[in-house]
Amino acid sequence: MFRLETLSDNELVQNFIEGDQNSIEILINRHKNRVFSYILIIVKNQELAEDVFQDTFIKVIKSLKRGKYIENGKFVSWVLRISHNLVIDHFRKIKLNGTVSNDASDVDLFNSKKFSEDNIEDQLVYDQILFEVKELVRELPDDQQQVIYMRHYQGLSFKEIADQTGVSINTALGRMRYALINLRKLVEKKNLSLTKI
Repeated sequence: MFRLETLSDNELVQNFIEGDQNSIEILINRHKNRVFSYILIIVKNQELAEDVFQDTFIKVIKSLKRGKYIENGKFVSWVLRISHNLVIDHFRKIKLNGTVSNDASDVDLFNSKKFSEDNIEDQLVYDQILFEVKELVRELPDDQQQVIYMRHYQGLSFKEIADQTGVSINTALGRMRYALINLRKLVEKKNLSLTKI
């Protein structure tokens, strides 16, 4: 088992396709936290996230057995795309099942602000952007990560950040400046689009 854990994702995929059941277990364990966190960020419901997570890996296993995976060194990206599509499918089903008829009312129900809702596709795109930004922040040096989390996630002022980290305000501002420069470089390097269309 230890030898298997040192293999790359694609080697484990190949082993699983050739019949080694332990390989898929290692792949699931290797990526479960990232995949589950991604799903949970979008659906914001623990039970639903667990269901989508299970469905994701059922689909992964079926797809691998049918030869639907093309080895390109991005196994986890492929799994995340499957989970993303399953989440979209889930919300589409809810939308279809929750239809309201306008026929039984004298008032136009669909003209009421109370019944309006955000477009689920826009929300998914927004959630995807937040997830990608968090992933990019993790690639920054620790001091730059720290200032971003304290400023944008905890809402602290630069004075509070300076006090808590034991540096001057100018140093805290400088770290934020370099963090933003580095984030821009990462966005360009990875060719990401972090805007709603």
